[in-house]
Parts: sequence; structure tokens; C-alpha cells
Amino acid sequence: QLVESGGGLVQAGGSLRLSCAASGRTFSRVAMAWFRQAPGKEREFVARISLSGGGTFYADSVKGRFTISGESAKNTVYLQMNSLKSEDTAVYLCAAARILPSGTVASFDYWGQGTQVTVSS
Repeated sequence: QLVESGGGLVQAGGSLRLSCAASGRTFSRVAMAWFRQAPGKEREFVARISLSGGGTFYADSVKGRFTISGESAKNTVYLQMNSLKSEDTAVYLCAAARILPSGTVASFDYWGQGTQVTVSS
């Protein structure tokens, strides 16, 4: 189970920090990510991190503004969002995927319910 928190209403240029806590079945090697979905748009990738160590990856639209981090001992991932823009308004969803022995990230099969982020201009 993945539970997100930290969403809300913020003015353009402001900041928010999202959290996602995983409980229940866990894996020794797991990647966690944030996606977002705005009304009438397809779900899009935002950022990803390997909780077992490794790099982070970001969508071009958020590079330099958003930072993903995680605490493997707590199975928790965070998304620090700075310099928010109105186009960042969306439901933000946390997702988890196993990292296979080959190092490949499997499909994101585990999803949270999402948290609403609204940026007013």
C-alpha cells in the first residue's frame, strides 16, 4: 500500500513537499516514482529514485525545480517541489516497482490514490 500526503493549494513560485509511505509487502530492491495527471491529460512521469541506491531521473519539465529523495529504512519517498507553476497543477501519484536482478526496473504495478496539487497564478 502506498499513501501520499502533502498536497494542497499554493501560489505560483511557491513550494510543496509530497511524501509517499509504503507499507505491507516490500521488496529488497525497489524503485519509487512520482507521476502526475492533470484534468483531460494523460498521466505523465515526473521523477524516479531507487531506494536501494542509485540515480534519480526527472522529466525535463521539472528538472531544476523538483527533487526526489527517499529513506529506504522507512520505505518512504519525497518530492520537494519548488518554483511551482500553474502547469504543475495535477493529481500527483506515487508508484513502486521492483528492480530485477539485471538492474532493470520492472513495471510500476503499485500505486497510491494520489494527492491534489493546485498552483494558483
